[in-house]
Amino acid sequence: MVRARRPSPPPLRINIRITIAAGTALWSVALVVLLLLYDRIPTDQRWWIWTCAASILGGLLGLWFVPVIERRRKDR
Repeated sequence: MVRARRPSPPPLRINIRITIAAGTALWSVALVVLLLLYDRIPTDQRWWIWTCAASILGGLLGLWFVPVIERRRKDR
């Protein structure tokens, strides 16, 4: 007995730039908090500071690159 498969729903339309900006802002807040509490963070947990910094950099790169991707999609 084979059941008919329902069609997949269409993809959600979201503003990806807002999503990236919000994530970057949250990582920025986390970095500020970690820097304020730097002396209280155990030495083996300070890698979180670099995680925040790398995530902020990745978010800024995403904010720069997403419009390029969107323009390429429209050109197709």
